[in-house]
Amino acid sequence: MDGITQDGALESGGSRSPGFFARENTIAGPQFNRWLVPTAALAIHLCIGMAYGFSVFWLPMTNEIANAPASCANLGLMQALTTTTCNWTVPQVTYVFGIFIAMLGVSAAIWGAWLEHAGPRKAGCIAALCWGGGMIVGGIGVMTHQLWLVYLGAGVLGGIGQGLGYITPVSTLIKWFPDRRGMATGFAIMGYGGGAMIGAPLAVLLMGHFAADGGTGVAMTLITMGAIYTIVMACGAIGFRVPPSGWKPEGWEPPKSQKDNAMITHGHVHLNTAWKTPQFWLIWGVLFLNVTAGIAVISMASPMLQDVFGGALVGITDPDAVLTASQKAAVVAAAAGLVGLISLFNSVGRLFWASLSDKIGRKNTYFCFFILGIIMYCLLPTWGHLGMAGMFVISICVILSMYGGGFATVPAYLADIFGTQMVGAIHGRLLTAWTAAGLVGPLIIAALREAQLNAGVAPNLVYDRTLYIMAGLLFAGLICNLLVRPVKEEHHMSDEEVEYERSLQHDDPVGGKAESAARGAFGIGGVLCWLGVGVPFLIGLYIALAKAAALF
Repeated sequence: MDGITQDGALESGGSRSPGFFARENTIAGPQFNRWLVPTAALAIHLCIGMAYGFSVFWLPMTNEIANAPASCANLGLMQALTTTTCNWTVPQVTYVFGIFIAMLGVSAAIWGAWLEHAGPRKAGCIAALCWGGGMIVGGIGVMTHQLWLVYLGAGVLGGIGQGLGYITPVSTLIKWFPDRRGMATGFAIMGYGGGAMIGAPLAVLLMGHFAADGGTGVAMTLITMGAIYTIVMACGAIGFRVPPSGWKPEGWEPPKSQKDNAMITHGHVHLNTAWKTPQFWLIWGVLFLNVTAGIAVISMASPMLQDVFGGALVGITDPDAVLTASQKAAVVAAAAGLVGLISLFNSVGRLFWASLSDKIGRKNTYFCFFILGIIMYCLLPTWGHLGMAGMFVISICVILSMYGGGFATVPAYLADIFGTQMVGAIHGRLLTAWTAAGLVGPLIIAALREAQLNAGVAPNLVYDRTLYIMAGLLFAGLICNLLVRPVKEEHHMSDEEVEYERSLQHDDPVGGKAESAARGAFGIGGVLCWLGVGVPFLIGLYIALAKAAALF
């Protein structure tokens, strides 16, 4: 006989007693409410989303050594890895970002299939140890001034935590919300976009506090935030529950036939088959091209606004006027306000577009991304030439909402095309597109900008060609999306293969447990969980809006 634990999870009886982290020990019981699952996902994604806020550490990290000797000039990367007497350069420390974005895609691809069988609790806790622990190791690297240790900790170990933490909630959320796949994954991935809104101000506050004792405060800030993130992510992971096989929301019935929505499959495709299909690589191309174009704006937004509009941002209409120190500071503050708006639209756009995809379909949502994106990218140079800073900022905000929306919508797109049984593992493989875009995109953009500056192009015109090229990339993405078709039934797993996969996950068979599971009330526990993730997010939102006010 099976019993019910006090927290609402089913406890398997018999001679075998599953461990606390085992997937079968997280199967929801009757008192659980599915609306608690997004809060667990947000707890993880709001922490790993600090990846977008790591830029606050770059400059302080280059000033760790006071009065560095003149011999440190032109220090190469290999010497920088182990020096304890010379400061690092900004390019040398920013490699950390590239490393953990690369490791995000690699780890998600390698361990995605394992995660499906291990369950979100175990995977989430490992992600917490890797991301939080990686920041702690990185902090020790800064403290001992060992750049290789920073790379190993915040870069490699933190990147593994990024990959596992990013995909941990996806499969679980999609199975809990078959009626609202886009909205469910949008909630979680919105947290990744919003993590920097919370983490970056917290990092600045902590650095100011620890710097009062001397130094930059970076080391202790990384260690402190690493400890906080480990605890918060572990709490989110422990809060996960998975639905028993065959569970569905009360009163909801799946479409009866393929004709009801031709793009939503009623079968399941195995990971080993999915990545060999043209559909997988077309969607890979869709994500890669959308991310590459979005990275162009993220990496160029602040300098682009300053170069294109300059003194016009503070009311100076003469393009040849020499700005005072206070006017230059006001221009920089306005550009920083744009960065705040980017964080806001990158985050909120994830929930908006993913939720909209439940209404209009995933393929049509990506059509919106590419068609609107092409228009916005082509208009940006025009707004610059006309001096219309307001329209320029609005266009960038729309672009960044679609950049975030692309990340949030793609898990539901994969579930529609390949089924839900192995969608987490398939999503992990697909995230290699993000890794490729994160590594290739900035290199292309920087090379284009440098080539045009060397050719004598004026700074306020140097971005035009780059933006038109990004519009061309979006057109290629539009073609990829147009070619996506439903997977042929010959690629679907048989009933026996599906049951075997479920047995590896220790899923209960369809039966009474599925009918009675997760029918509990939202209650005070639900309110507290949503406050726990909602209050920090709203504080971050307020800070982002306060920064954006400098634009107006």
